[in-house]
Amino acid sequence: MQRAHARQVRAQKQAQAAAHRHHQQLRRDAERALKAAQRTAVANERERKRLYVEARVAEVAADNSGLQAHLDELDNLLAATLDVDDHIDFRRLRKSAEHAPFKPGNLGVPLTPPDWQRFVPAPPGFLGKMFGGQAKYQQQFAAAQQAFGQAQAEHGAAEAERQRKLAAAHQRYLQKCAKVDAEVNAHNAEIDRFAAAVAAAEPAAVVDYFGMVLGNSVYPDDFPQHYRLAYVPESRQLVVEYHLPTLDVIPAVREYRYVKARDEITTAARPSKEIKERYAVLVARVTLRTVHELFEADRSKLVDTVVFNGIVDTTDPRTGASVQPCLVTLRTTRETFTALNLRLVEPLACLTHLNASVSKRPAELAPVRPVLEFDMVDKRFIDEVDVLADLDQRPNLLRLTPSEFESLIQNLFAKMGLDTKQTRPSRDGGVDCVAFDPRPIFGGKVVIQAKRYRNTVDVSAVRDLFGTLQNEGASKGILVTTSGYGPASYEFASGKPLELIDGSNLLYLLGEHAGVTARIDPSDLD
Repeated sequence: MQRAHARQVRAQKQAQAAAHRHHQQLRRDAERALKAAQRTAVANERERKRLYVEARVAEVAADNSGLQAHLDELDNLLAATLDVDDHIDFRRLRKSAEHAPFKPGNLGVPLTPPDWQRFVPAPPGFLGKMFGGQAKYQQQFAAAQQAFGQAQAEHGAAEAERQRKLAAAHQRYLQKCAKVDAEVNAHNAEIDRFAAAVAAAEPAAVVDYFGMVLGNSVYPDDFPQHYRLAYVPESRQLVVEYHLPTLDVIPAVREYRYVKARDEITTAARPSKEIKERYAVLVARVTLRTVHELFEADRSKLVDTVVFNGIVDTTDPRTGASVQPCLVTLRTTRETFTALNLRLVEPLACLTHLNASVSKRPAELAPVRPVLEFDMVDKRFIDEVDVLADLDQRPNLLRLTPSEFESLIQNLFAKMGLDTKQTRPSRDGGVDCVAFDPRPIFGGKVVIQAKRYRNTVDVSAVRDLFGTLQNEGASKGILVTTSGYGPASYEFASGKPLELIDGSNLLYLLGEHAGVTARIDPSDLD
């Protein structure tokens, strides 16, 4: 009995020990699992942090890459256009009519006619004929003929309806094609009229053509790409007033950086000097690019001379007023400009070579005086007074006598602030006038010569003016004509204290300063 009890106690103890060992094993397993989980969590957190840092570094790299790409785009503005043919081929603007084939669908499929074999009854056999089957067959045959005839009639009507609908569908198709043809023909006729107007050097058409050329020029999204154009056929001169981008087109940030300790993206500012230098070069690039595109697009040689005025539409930080200062102005001829190798030039030096006037401080909006004010040549302003009621009332400058013309010119420049006291008639029917500009610093003696011409003024007249200027010791020479000038005249005057005013400029100045609304009409002469 005692031995049995002892065995039972030992068994209980063994079971308890086994349970304790199992419990301890489970605890150890739990502790190992917990430690493994903790190690995994630490590793995951470390990996999460590593990936986060990589993401921020990649973000900064992308920002810096975008920054550099934008600078590269600005640096390549001139080079990018040199491989592009800016000429607009009118033939490519024409359209050709394309018609999808006529698809009638089920209407194009003839209806299947009735098949007699589906109606004809089976003839009676030998026994049928013996027992009167022939008469029944005749009845069945007659009924089949009647049904077949009815089916044929219904088929004929249905087929006629199908053909009617098919014809109507085809007619609608032809009408649609004719409408497309008419639209295409009208478009092509308009293109042909436009091409003919451009070839005839009609000012409005020429302006529209070169507007299309500039409109095709691809610039960064933050560039304004606004411009005005005017064409003076007498001197084959194209005048452009082009809106330049503002200073903020140059990135103020030089570099983005990620500071890991603060988990912060910081920026390094671009030096103010670099921003100003880059902006000045950008203005020069846009100027050269625009003039290049205009000359290259002019296959018909409509333009001998281009005047470019680059303005900025912005706000004066000193006053808060809206301003449009001119930052660069240039007059150049085709011969001079096309001789340039624009792939190798330094933009600002190139403008100096072309005798352009460039702002000394474009970043501060320091303006320059345009070589030619746009509104002085824009025919649209002049055309506004060309109504039938005014045609016979406005004086024709070509019909004035030399003394009347002299008085008109004297009055004009007196209204403009010059002291015109010494005048004498010139041998060629024009007016010579030695005037004085009373302004300090900018003023002085001014030689004015006016030519009441119908034909283009020869370059010799410009040379004579320069000689008179030197002989008189004058600070400036002005040549005014009722006609226009050729590229040789503008070439000679470039870089010299000479100003050439053609017929359209003269009309503008008379209206603006002397209150005289005039016209220049060679066809009105006897």
